[in-house]
Amino acid sequence: MASTTPDIQRSRRAKNASRPGDRVFSGLSRGSGITLLVIMAAIAVFLTYRAVLAISKDSTNFFTTFEWNPAANPPVFGIAVLAFGTIVSSIIAMLIAVPVAIGIALFISHYAPRKLAKPLAYVVDLLAAVPSIIYGLWGAIFLVPYLDGLNKWLDQYLGWTYIFDKSSDGVARNLFTVGILLAIMILPIITNVTREVFLQVPKMHEEAALALGATRWEVIRMSVLPFGRSGIISASMLGLGRALGETMAVAVVLSPSFLISGHLLDPGGGTFAQNIAAKFNEANEFGRDALIASGLVLFAITLLVNGAARWIIGRRKEYSGAAA
Repeated sequence: MASTTPDIQRSRRAKNASRPGDRVFSGLSRGSGITLLVIMAAIAVFLTYRAVLAISKDSTNFFTTFEWNPAANPPVFGIAVLAFGTIVSSIIAMLIAVPVAIGIALFISHYAPRKLAKPLAYVVDLLAAVPSIIYGLWGAIFLVPYLDGLNKWLDQYLGWTYIFDKSSDGVARNLFTVGILLAIMILPIITNVTREVFLQVPKMHEEAALALGATRWEVIRMSVLPFGRSGIISASMLGLGRALGETMAVAVVLSPSFLISGHLLDPGGGTFAQNIAAKFNEANEFGRDALIASGLVLFAITLLVNGAARWIIGRRKEYSGAAA
């Protein structure tokens, strides 16, 4: 009987494949995947072509120069400051947002009563739909003035760490403020995805742990978090993607400068998206090619981050399957 089961399954698949509806759906699915790959390849070719035109005329090293002046004669521009600002602000955002998002998701899915969980989940969903320019205006008008006191406190008590040593005066328009604002922006995205993953945990696993005498936290630690680990990683990478490419909110809050400083509380810095948004309209044709070259680097960083996330998730699935 067991030997005939694969034959039955193959005959069923062949029968289903012969149906017109299945063939149409299969063709549409395959065409959608191919279309996506073609679009990604077209974007990569366009960015690469325009970037090569700009970099070939750059009189300095594109990756290490701390200046952005494509209109100079000869042109001088580089992405060192932009790469530093983009990566640092995104790391700050992730360090703040991921633990808080996991905590909120656990509260909504396993701790909050249903009458509170539904409105709270609705509010989180609503925050994820707020446009970035609204976050930017709120950050510039409300967040920046109120973070001035936090910056002084960090400088006073944690200035010995060098990172929080405020070496110059000025309002809190720095990478630290940008990181906090980005954390607030990506928090709803990570929370929503993580919450949905936690709600998919098999109830039998949780009930079995409770039957063995586990507390609610032990159930979460032994059943919920291991089950949702790959989902947490996926949600975090989704939030990181938005943090890396955020434009308007960063452009409104940050006071840009082409200097790299380990003092996160000092005004200044820059990101790829903010620099493109600030300089694209006033740039000439060659200047736009230079901005497109910086966009190509951001495109490559995003692909690498997503590829690393997929690799991590795949490794964890293989490990889980081997352990089972």
